[in-house]
Amino acid sequence: MEDSYLICAKIAGCWNSDLYDLKMENATLIRKAAREILLGTTGLMIRRFQNEDYLLLIREKIEEFRILFAEWVKTFNPWNYIIDRWGLFNPPGVNYDNKDPDDDLPLDSEDPFDSF
Repeated sequence: MEDSYLICAKIAGCWNSDLYDLKMENATLIRKAAREILLGTTGLMIRRFQNEDYLLLIREKIEEFRILFAEWVKTFNPWNYIIDRWGLFNPPGVNYDNKDPDDDLPLDSEDPFDSF
């Protein structure tokens, strides 16, 4: 059940973000949780769980979800990102040690913290 709750929470987290790296991080956790559900059903089937029909239904729905999920991930905009300094969730061609283009932006002179 924990994995099913995690899937819902991470989908909501993706929905509220436009940043590629954050969406990919959440997508990774969604994928992991779905795979854990599949693994759990396999374990129950090996142990001859009485209601195997329910397990097959869960596996069928995870497969349907996987296809929708893969199509959804393709909609992520890889050019709306913050460089992931850990190097896991950068768009193709962007490295963890690249210079961040935002570093060249001038500071706002109205910034209240400039006086410190």
